[in-house]
Amino acid sequence: MAQGNDAFDGILLSIATQHEGGVQDLLDTFFSFLCRKTDFYTGAGIQAAEKLLMEKFNKYKVKADEEIAKKRAEIEERERKIKERREKEQQQLEEQKKQEALEPKIKEVTDEEADLIKQQQQHKQPLKEDHQDTKEEDKKPDEDEDPQDAGKLKPNAGNGSDLPNYRWTQTLSDIEVRIPLPKAGLRSRDLSVDIQKNHLKAAIKNQLPAIVDDRLQHDVKIEESTWLIEDKQTLLITLEKVNKMEWWSRLVLSDPEINTKKINPEPSKLSDLDGETRGLVEKMMYDQRQKEMGLPTSEEQKKQDMLKKFMEQHPEMDFSKCKFS
Repeated sequence: MAQGNDAFDGILLSIATQHEGGVQDLLDTFFSFLCRKTDFYTGAGIQAAEKLLMEKFNKYKVKADEEIAKKRAEIEERERKIKERREKEQQQLEEQKKQEALEPKIKEVTDEEADLIKQQQQHKQPLKEDHQDTKEEDKKPDEDEDPQDAGKLKPNAGNGSDLPNYRWTQTLSDIEVRIPLPKAGLRSRDLSVDIQKNHLKAAIKNQLPAIVDDRLQHDVKIEESTWLIEDKQTLLITLEKVNKMEWWSRLVLSDPEINTKKINPEPSKLSDLDGETRGLVEKMMYDQRQKEMGLPTSEEQKKQDMLKKFMEQHPEMDFSKCKFS
């Protein structure tokens, strides 16, 4: 039985890491092996070998182009949503400022209110004490806030955090890290980015220290995580979460934590979710509707179907006096 293309990833990665010259040295080793140990070049002739080589190259070039286009579309869609949210927040802020500007700055007072103000001015000490009490009241912690969340940062607009060296945002499915580059014009070959299952390193080659080099808070899918240079001045790293049902409170363990209870996720459509998560959510929604209508859930329905099938297969058995829960 043929194995999947990823069956030898571990072996090939091990071989690739031993080639300091990168892909060029790896390909040199591979074609040297084909030349020395196989009849790749001589079996069916040079033209056949070249045709086979180009067929395989073009096959995976198409897949690579599709994957790049897919990732770019996902990034653009996330950027669009973030931009819309920011524009909405800015619009609300501007409307609030306009509303405040329309409020009268000078308030007319009645004679009784004027007399009260004069009396308060004649007794400044009580006013000072009242003011002090107010200040002390302001210093009291929010009674609704969990003491365990004291000192944690408020999430930024992207449900992440703005840090000195980089900014990270998140959805339930992935993380985006934006690192401003020290100078424009840097290329991929000038950067060193290493994404591991539970570790992230990003640095400018031949420059110390690294911008980030630490253990991630949770695991990510290496094969689904990517990086690119955005607008020639920002390193964009996209990390695909393994657990798509939790919010991260920090990117790496050395970062300050954010208060995940204050995260305000934007509404998501089922079509935005991956197949596994979407199936889980749809099942939960279906079961909830069934319970509200007093009908069996998907698991209960499955058991009933199995019982019905069993009864049909064994008509000789009498189930009339049996009680099923």
